[in-house]
Amino acid sequence: MNVALATPDLEADLRLVFDADGYYAEPHLWNRDIAEAIARLEGIVRLTPKHWEVIDYVRGKYFLLGSLPVMRLICRANGLDRHKAHKLFGSCRSLWRIAGLPHPGAEAHAYMQ
Repeated sequence: MNVALATPDLEADLRLVFDADGYYAEPHLWNRDIAEAIARLEGIVRLTPKHWEVIDYVRGKYFLLGSLPVMRLICRANGLDRHKAHKLFGSCRSLWRIAGLPHPGAEAHAYMQ
C-alpha cells in the first residue's frame, strides 16, 4: 500500500485491529504504511526520520526483550530529552500504538496513562 493512498477507510479498518485498550492486536501485520495511518489517528500528520528512529528502536527492543523499554532509555538511545520525545509523540501510549505493538501489560499500561 502506498502511504499517499492511505484513506479514511484504511484508518477505519485499522480501528478493527485494536484491542479494548486501544493497542494494536496484530503486531506481525504492522508496516510503515500502517504506522503512518495510526499516527494520523493520534494527531501526527507526518512521521519524520526522527520518529522512525525512535519507532524502530522501540520495536527492536520490544521484540528482543518482550517488554516495554523504559522511556528514559529510549530517549537516551535516540538523543532526545523527555520534552523532545513528548513533542514528537505526545505520549508513551501514542508511541507504542504507532509502533504497532500489543498491549504492554497492566503495569506498563498504567504508566502510559
